[in-house]
Amino acid sequence: MKKVSIYTDGSSLGNPGPGGYCAILEYEAGGKLHRKTVSGGEAHTTNNRMELKAVIEGLSALKEGCIVDIITDSKYVADAINSWLHGWIKKDFKDVKNPDLWVEYIKAAKPHRVSAHWVRGHNGHPQNEECDLIAKSEAQKF
Repeated sequence: MKKVSIYTDGSSLGNPGPGGYCAILEYEAGGKLHRKTVSGGEAHTTNNRMELKAVIEGLSALKEGCIVDIITDSKYVADAINSWLHGWIKKDFKDVKNPDLWVEYIKAAKPHRVSAHWVRGHNGHPQNEECDLIAKSEAQKF
Protein backbone atom coordinates (compact mmCIF):
# COMPACT_ATOMS: atom_id res chain seq x y z
CA MET A 1 0.00 0.00 0.00
CA LYS A 2 1.11 3.52 -0.80
CA LYS A 3 1.97 5.70 2.24
CA VAL A 4 0.33 9.12 2.18
CA SER A 5 0.52 12.06 4.57
CA ILE A 6 -2.56 14.27 4.74
CA TYR A 7 -2.08 17.62 6.47
CA THR A 8 -5.38 19.22 7.47
CA ASP A 9 -6.84 22.33 9.01
CA GLY A 10 -10.25 23.88 9.45
CA SER A 11 -11.34 27.40 10.25
CA SER A 12 -14.51 29.23 11.14
CA LEU A 13 -14.95 32.98 11.40
CA GLY A 14 -17.23 32.90 14.41
CA ASN A 15 -18.16 29.58 15.93
CA PRO A 16 -20.60 29.07 14.31
CA GLY A 17 -19.99 31.21 11.27
CA PRO A 18 -18.55 30.96 7.78
CA GLY A 19 -15.94 28.22 7.61
CA GLY A 20 -13.27 26.71 5.43
CA TYR A 21 -11.11 23.62 5.31
CA CYS A 22 -7.95 22.47 3.58
CA ALA A 23 -6.16 19.15 3.13
CA ILE A 24 -2.72 18.78 1.58
CA LEU A 25 -1.93 15.24 0.41
CA GLU A 26 1.71 14.25 -0.06
CA TYR A 27 3.38 11.00 -1.08
CA GLU A 28 6.66 9.95 -2.64
CA ALA A 29 6.87 7.84 -5.78
CA GLY A 30 9.80 7.38 -8.12
CA GLY A 31 11.97 9.61 -5.95
CA LYS A 32 9.58 12.52 -6.46
CA LEU A 33 7.20 14.20 -3.99
CA HIS A 34 3.63 14.29 -5.29
CA ARG A 35 1.23 16.81 -3.82
CA LYS A 36 -2.46 17.64 -4.10
CA THR A 37 -4.50 20.27 -2.26
CA VAL A 38 -8.25 20.09 -1.67
CA SER A 39 -10.24 22.84 0.00
CA GLY A 40 -13.71 24.25 0.37
CA GLY A 41 -16.08 25.80 2.85
CA GLU A 42 -19.58 26.36 4.16
CA ALA A 43 -21.56 29.49 4.94
CA HIS A 44 -22.60 28.44 8.47
CA THR A 45 -20.54 25.90 10.39
CA THR A 46 -18.17 25.35 13.31
CA ASN A 47 -14.43 24.99 13.61
CA ASN A 48 -14.66 21.32 14.61
CA ARG A 49 -16.87 20.52 11.63
CA MET A 50 -14.35 22.14 9.28
CA GLU A 51 -11.43 20.31 10.94
CA LEU A 52 -13.23 17.01 10.35
CA LYS A 53 -14.39 17.95 6.85
CA ALA A 54 -10.75 18.54 5.87
CA VAL A 55 -9.90 14.96 6.87
CA ILE A 56 -12.93 13.52 5.06
CA GLU A 57 -12.18 15.41 1.84
CA GLY A 58 -8.49 14.48 2.01
CA LEU A 59 -9.31 10.78 2.37
CA SER A 60 -11.97 11.01 -0.34
CA ALA A 61 -9.38 12.37 -2.78
CA LEU A 62 -7.37 9.13 -2.60
CA LYS A 63 -7.96 6.77 -5.53
CA GLU A 64 -6.77 3.54 -3.84
CA GLY A 65 -6.36 2.08 -0.37
CA CYS A 66 -3.37 3.65 1.40
CA ILE A 67 -1.53 3.82 4.68
CA VAL A 68 -2.51 7.31 5.77
CA ASP A 69 -1.01 9.60 8.37
CA ILE A 70 -3.38 12.45 9.18
CA ILE A 71 -1.45 15.41 10.56
CA THR A 72 -3.81 17.85 12.27
CA ASP A 73 -3.74 20.65 14.82
CA SER A 74 -7.15 19.50 16.08
CA LYS A 75 -6.95 17.45 19.29
CA TYR A 76 -10.66 16.73 18.78
CA VAL A 77 -10.02 15.04 15.43
CA ALA A 78 -6.80 13.25 16.42
CA ASP A 79 -8.19 11.91 19.71
CA ALA A 80 -11.47 10.85 18.09
CA ILE A 81 -9.73 8.92 15.30
CA ASN A 82 -7.17 7.29 17.57
CA SER A 83 -9.20 6.68 20.74
CA TRP A 84 -12.87 7.64 20.88
CA LEU A 85 -14.42 6.54 17.59
CA HIS A 86 -14.71 2.84 18.42
CA GLY A 87 -16.76 3.65 21.55
CA TRP A 88 -18.90 6.15 19.67
CA ILE A 89 -19.77 3.52 17.09
CA LYS A 90 -20.72 1.05 19.86
CA LYS A 91 -23.16 3.57 21.35
CA ASP A 92 -24.46 4.55 17.88
CA PHE A 93 -23.12 8.11 18.30
CA LYS A 94 -25.55 8.87 21.16
CA ASP A 95 -24.61 12.28 22.64
CA VAL A 96 -21.74 12.72 20.13
CA LYS A 97 -21.36 16.01 18.26
CA ASN A 98 -21.19 15.94 14.45
CA PRO A 99 -22.41 12.34 13.99
CA ASP A 100 -23.22 13.00 10.33
CA LEU A 101 -19.59 13.85 9.62
CA TRP A 102 -18.25 10.95 11.68
CA VAL A 103 -20.37 8.57 9.58
CA GLU A 104 -18.87 10.23 6.47
CA TYR A 105 -15.40 9.83 7.96
CA ILE A 106 -15.94 6.10 8.58
CA LYS A 107 -16.97 5.60 4.95
CA ALA A 108 -14.03 7.66 3.62
CA ALA A 109 -11.52 5.89 5.91
CA LYS A 110 -12.74 2.34 5.23
CA PRO A 111 -10.30 1.43 2.40
CA HIS A 112 -7.31 2.87 4.27
CA ARG A 113 -5.16 2.25 7.34
CA VAL A 114 -5.47 5.61 9.09
CA SER A 115 -3.63 7.05 12.07
CA ALA A 116 -3.84 10.63 13.28
CA HIS A 117 -1.03 12.77 14.64
CA TRP A 118 -1.55 16.04 16.48
CA VAL A 119 0.75 19.02 15.88
CA ARG A 120 0.57 22.33 17.71
CA GLY A 121 -1.16 24.92 15.52
CA HIS A 122 0.51 28.21 14.61
CA ASN A 123 3.87 26.74 15.58
CA GLY A 124 5.76 26.95 12.30
CA HIS A 125 4.83 23.55 10.82
CA PRO A 126 4.99 24.38 7.08
CA GLN A 127 2.06 22.32 5.79
CA ASN A 128 -0.09 23.17 8.81
CA GLU A 129 0.56 26.88 8.29
CA GLU A 130 -0.29 26.54 4.58
CA CYS A 131 -3.51 24.66 5.38
CA ASP A 132 -4.43 27.34 7.91
CA LEU A 133 -4.07 30.13 5.34
CA ILE A 134 -6.10 28.25 2.72
CA ALA A 135 -8.85 27.29 5.20
CA LYS A 136 -9.19 30.92 6.34
CA SER A 137 -9.26 32.08 2.71
CA GLU A 138 -12.08 29.62 1.98
CA ALA A 139 -14.06 30.88 5.01
CA GLN A 140 -13.67 34.48 3.85
CA LYS A 141 -15.48 33.67 0.59
CA PHE A 142 -18.81 33.65 2.43
